[in-house]
Amino acid sequence: MKSRVLLGTSGYSYKDWVGPVYPEGTAGKDYLKHYAALFSFTELNFTYYRQPDPRTLDRMVTVTNDRFRFAIKAHQSMTHEITGNFKSDAAAFKQGIAPLIEASKLAAILVQFPFSYHYNPQSRKHLQMLCDEFAGMPLAVEFRNSEWARDSLYEGLKKRGAAFVNVDEPPLSGLIKPSAIVTSHIAYARFHGRNSANWWKGDNASRYDYLYNDMEMSEWIPRIKTMAQQAGVVMVAFNNHWRGQAVKNARRLRELMGAQNE
Repeated sequence: MKSRVLLGTSGYSYKDWVGPVYPEGTAGKDYLKHYAALFSFTELNFTYYRQPDPRTLDRMVTVTNDRFRFAIKAHQSMTHEITGNFKSDAAAFKQGIAPLIEASKLAAILVQFPFSYHYNPQSRKHLQMLCDEFAGMPLAVEFRNSEWARDSLYEGLKKRGAAFVNVDEPPLSGLIKPSAIVTSHIAYARFHGRNSANWWKGDNASRYDYLYNDMEMSEWIPRIKTMAQQAGVVMVAFNNHWRGQAVKNARRLRELMGAQNE
C-alpha cells in the first residue's frame, strides 16, 4: 500500500464510552485527548446538527498532534433539509471549518445523503452545486440509496474531484453494496454495521448496534489495499459506535491489516 490509511471512528464524544474506551471519570472536555492517543483520525458528526463554530474547531486543533486529521460532516441544510439558502449555508460552513484548513487537519468534508435522496434530475443538480461550491476542497459523498450506484455517477464525481464513499451496511434491498471505488485523490470507506433487524425501525443507537467479526472485516482488506493503490489517503471510519464497538473494530482491523497507528 502506497498511501496513508487513516483508521478511526464516526465521532468520539459518547458518554457510554467512559469505561469501555475512556478511563472512568473522564470529563467530556477530555474525550478528544484520550481518543487521539488511540487514533489519528475521526469524523465530526455534530456539524450535521449545527453549523461549525471556528472557536470549537480551533480548540480541537490545539488538543491533537500534527498528524491528526478530521473528516467533518456537512450540515443537514445541505443534505437532508435542503432549502433555498444553500449558498449562505455553504458559506457559513466553510467559514466555520477554517481552523481545520489552516492547520492542514481537514481530511474530508463528508456529505451524507439519506436513503430518501433519489437519483433524479433535481438531486443531480443539487449534487453538482455542492461539488462546485466546495471545488478544490476534499469532498466525500455518501449515498444510502443504490439508485446512485452507477458508472455515470462515478465518472461525474471523478471529473469534479469528489470522492465516492464506499460503505458496509446491512445487505438489504435498495442499499449500497460493498465496493472499492476511488474517484478522487482521497478514498473513503464507512462501516455502519449489519444490523438488518434495526436498520429501518431503530434509532441512531440501535441501528448501529453491531460488532464486526474478523471474517467480516477481513473481507475489506483487499478493498482497502485496492483503494490505497489509487489514492493518496484512505479513510476508514467505523460508525457502529454503541458501547464503544467502533473502537474495538477499528483497532482490530488495524491489527488484521498489520498497519501502524497513523
